Amino acid sequence: MDKGLAVLLMAVVGGLVALQAPVNAGLGRATGTFAAALVSFMVGTLALAAIVVLSGKAAGVTEATSVNWYYLLGGLMGAAYVFTALVLVDEIGAGGVAAATITGQLATAVLLDRLGVLGLEQTPITWERLLGVALLLGGTYLIVR
Repeated sequence: MDKGLAVLLMAVVGGLVALQAPVNAGLGRATGTFAAALVSFMVGTLALAAIVVLSGKAAGVTEATSVNWYYLLGGLMGAAYVFTALVLVDEIGAGGVAAATITGQLATAVLLDRLGVLGLEQTPITWERLLGVALLLGGTYLIVR
């Protein structure tokens, strides 16, 4: 796939992630915070199950029993994000949730790249990468202040 198209698609999905917190918060006002997080994940699980079945790749699910335990934590991390965003969107707004999420993602990703953990290729921390993180931190401050 062309890198430009990949970036565009990821940006579109990033826009959907920005919608996720206020949508889930609305669900939370109707059902309660914990129930909303559960319902959100149930709907997502059903959608992913349909994609896996329709793709003909369902047999690969059984391979999850043979991976290192920490590779199974992605769903737990997703649940932590959904729940935290659902709770905090009323406090810091959709922009604040998105800004803080992206800042945390980039700062952590730069560190993971540097360490080369979880199969990632080691990438040095350069001043440009540090500047990118610093600019996001500044932007997050400006969004939530």
